[in-house]
Amino acid sequence: MTDETRAPLALTMGDPAGIGLDVTLDAWTRRDALGLAPFLFIGDPAVLAERARLLGFDVPIAEADHRSAAGLFARSLPVFPIACPAPVTAGTPDSANAPAIIGAIQTAVQMTLASQTAAVVTNPIAKSVLYAAGFRFPGHTEFLAELGSVARNTPLLPIMMLAGPKLRAVPVTIHIPLKDVPGLLTADLIYRTAVITAADLKARFGLAAPRLAIAGLNPHAGESGALGLEDDAIIRPVVERLQAEGIDAVGPLPADTMFHDRARATYDVALCMYHDQALIPAKALGFDDSVNVTLGLPFIRTSPDHGTAFGIAGQRQDGRTIARADSLVAALRMARTLADTERAAIESAA
Repeated sequence: MTDETRAPLALTMGDPAGIGLDVTLDAWTRRDALGLAPFLFIGDPAVLAERARLLGFDVPIAEADHRSAAGLFARSLPVFPIACPAPVTAGTPDSANAPAIIGAIQTAVQMTLASQTAAVVTNPIAKSVLYAAGFRFPGHTEFLAELGSVARNTPLLPIMMLAGPKLRAVPVTIHIPLKDVPGLLTADLIYRTAVITAADLKARFGLAAPRLAIAGLNPHAGESGALGLEDDAIIRPVVERLQAEGIDAVGPLPADTMFHDRARATYDVALCMYHDQALIPAKALGFDDSVNVTLGLPFIRTSPDHGTAFGIAGQRQDGRTIARADSLVAALRMARTLADTERAAIESAA
């Protein structure tokens, strides 16, 4: 199957005042050198064209849909138009544009659920901008899970995974204060997170028997209760249950010895108990090329592992954009690979 016959990726615009537009334009201009598969940008074509002018990019922009995007991609950047209600200034977010930001996400999900596009790749949003317009979700991931839940008429547990060349890491609890982690860290949450992670690594990453390394909560994994009871009381029984069900899981492991080279060679993914336990090693080992992958959804979703970076949006230095497109490129490549792997598995099972 060629690029022109495969469904394109759906790439959302994110916050149009941020660097999402910058890195999208940069990636498209280097599409051949980078070997990028076609994507359909979902957002405002006029705003994208203005950002191209501001950054000095010669990028032809063509309004398109999922049927025409792949054929146009070699000579122009295909855009499914969703207009921003308010003028856009690079670096200056405006909550008046929240409906367009949200609409781009909804459209990408609808297209992908309908198999018109192969996966959803999301440019970064600023939650505070959306909150000011009444957005009721903690972030991107929870909103995507709601869209998937409605489409499938079943509740979903979205799992955030940071995936880079050297490490895949999953935080079991995510955007909550550290003081609240012990109270929210239940055996059921750890178990469901592990099961969903293992299933997606099989179905979409092509790992026949994923190896899970499960971190402890406390220093030294509690040191037999001397440094906390959660590791032996909550985490260890979950690991034993996973093992009994045939999932290759080990733990609870002391987090301070999980991430050196020899340790990482023994597992495929690290399940961590809280946000920074997962994201600090993930970003230290792959700051520019790690990808945010959401597991547990009825569609593939990847995202660059950075924010809107309003402070550098629309700016150039030394002949190139200040914003680096590495993470977006990695997200696009991973989305294409995951979609192809999932499709091949479905076809071989048919």
